[in-house]
Amino acid sequence: MWYYQNKRDDTTVIDKLNEFAERHPTRGFDEYYNRIRNEGLKWNRKRVLRVYRSMGLNIRRKRKRRLPSRVNEPLTVPTTLNQTWSVDFMSDALSYGRRIRILNIIDDYNREALAVEPGFSFPAEQLIRVMKEVIFFRGKPKSIRVDNGPEFISKVFTNWCELKGIEIKFIQPGKPVQNAYIERFNRLFREDILDAYLFDNISQLKILTEQWMEDYNTNHPHSSLNKMSPKKYAETLSQEDIFLRKNNKITDKCLI
Repeated sequence: MWYYQNKRDDTTVIDKLNEFAERHPTRGFDEYYNRIRNEGLKWNRKRVLRVYRSMGLNIRRKRKRRLPSRVNEPLTVPTTLNQTWSVDFMSDALSYGRRIRILNIIDDYNREALAVEPGFSFPAEQLIRVMKEVIFFRGKPKSIRVDNGPEFISKVFTNWCELKGIEIKFIQPGKPVQNAYIERFNRLFREDILDAYLFDNISQLKILTEQWMEDYNTNHPHSSLNKMSPKKYAETLSQEDIFLRKNNKITDKCLI
C-alpha cells in the first residue's frame, strides 16, 4: 500500500508559539499571530492556527505566579566585614510535634554567626525586627544573600532593604549550593543542636542556641579561616588595618 507522507516542517512555527506562550500565557491566537506578522514573518494564518490548535494552546490553562529570573552570581569571598551577609531559614519540631523555624544570619567574611533566632513563625515584619537588632550592634551590610522564600520576596522586606540601601542577592531556585556558606553553617547547627536534643518549648532551644553561638564564634576552628575561630579571624583584619595605617599604606577609610 502507498500512503501520502506529510513533508511540512512546522518546527519554526512551534518554537515561535512556545516563546509567546511562555512570555504571554494569557493572550490568545489573534495577538500571537499579529506579533508574528509584526516581526516580518509571512506565515499563512491557517497554517499558524492549525499548529496553534495542535499544540493545545486554544485550551485555557492555569497560570502560576513566576519568580523573575535570577542571576547565577559566583560565590566570592568578601574582603571585609559587613560586605555580604547570608540569611536562611531552617525547620524542625518540638518534642510534641509543633513545627518551628530558625532564622540564621552569618557574615560571609569570617563566617561569624550574627543571629540564630528560633520561633514558631517568621513573617516579613519579624525578619526585619531581627535584622534591625543585628544592625544595631554590628552595622549595616552592603548586601545580603538569600533564597526565594516568601519572607525574602515580600514587598515589605524588599522595600525595607531598598530604603536602607541593602542590596538583595537572590540565588536561583533549587540551587542551595549558591548559598554554600550558610548551608554549611546550617549543617553544623543541626548536628550539634537540633539533631542532638529534644525541646519541649522555644525557651529551651534559645538557651542552648546562645551557648552554641558563643562557642562557635569564639572557639570553632574553621577550616576556611586557617583553623581560626570567626572572632579570631576578624581580629587579624583589625590588626592588619592598624599595621597598614602606621605605615601610611592605606587611607583613613575604615575597613570595618
